[in-house]
Parts: sequence; structure tokens; C-alpha cells
Amino acid sequence: MIFSIVISIVILQRLVELFVAKRNEKWMRSQGAFEVGTTHYPVMVTMHIAFFISLLAEVFLFGRLLSPEWILFLFIFLVAQVARIWCLTSLGKFWNTKIIILPGADVVQKGPYKLVRHPNYIIVATELLVLPLMFGAYFTAIIFTLLNVWMMSVRIPVEEKALKEATNYSEKFSLE
Repeated sequence: MIFSIVISIVILQRLVELFVAKRNEKWMRSQGAFEVGTTHYPVMVTMHIAFFISLLAEVFLFGRLLSPEWILFLFIFLVAQVARIWCLTSLGKFWNTKIIILPGADVVQKGPYKLVRHPNYIIVATELLVLPLMFGAYFTAIIFTLLNVWMMSVRIPVEEKALKEATNYSEKFSLE
């Protein structure tokens, strides 16, 4: 019962985020923005869809049970959700699931972006680990944590390169 409620809320949240991302993308493109990372984006989307399929399959097909530490994992997950909302509201119209760059824009450096360059990626990594652990889905936790590390090793350099070339990113973060 808890699994069904949590997974339904998370999937609904992701669908709302896709709607927000599409709206933000439309606005940014109207301002002259361009997209980078188009080759890895479909792979990332597939990975996230596969995460949910794997989590559902592992819990239902293998009869995984709620972890004895589920309250701790739920707490961590809820803190991550608050942080996720903080990221989205801090970036405002600049938040997206894609890497969309608005040339000449000032890089957002408020909220969690004052503290860390890519806080949302830390949040995603946390979610991909604690959500399956909450429900005893250890295979999903391990596989998708490793896949996410690989995906971020591709995505972050692409994003940083584009930001350095088209915005004041290097200046704001004292990069070479």
C-alpha cells in the first residue's frame, strides 16, 4: 500500500515536471536559447523510465518488502523533494530536464546554486538510491545508481562546456 502511494506520487510529480520543463523550454527558445546534449538526452529519459519499470518489477515480481529502515529512507526522500522544489524555484524559467542554454544570460546563483553547482543532480542521485532501498529493491538501487554515475559523467561536462561558452558561468564560479 505504501509503495503504491509513494510511486504514484513520484510518477505524477515527474509528469508535472515534464509539463513545466516544456513550458520553460518554449519560453527560453523564444528568447534565443539553444539545446546541447541532444544525443544523450534520449538515453537519460530511457534510463529514468527503466528505473520506474525496474522498481515496479522488483517490488511486485520478487515480492520485496518495506525496509525496516523505511522511515529513515522516506525522511531522506522527503528532504530531497523539498530540495528539488528549492532547485526548481531558484532556477525559475531556466529549469529544465534538457540542457537549454540562453546565450548571455546571467547564471543563476541563488538558493542551492549558491552552495553547489549541480544540486539537482545530487537530488536525483539520492532519489535513485533511497527510493528503491525504502522498498527493499536492492538490484534497482545498485544498477540505477551506477547508470546515473555514468550518465552524469556524460551530462555534466556537456552542460558545463555550454555554460562556459555562452554565459557568465566561468566568472560566477571562478573557473578557468
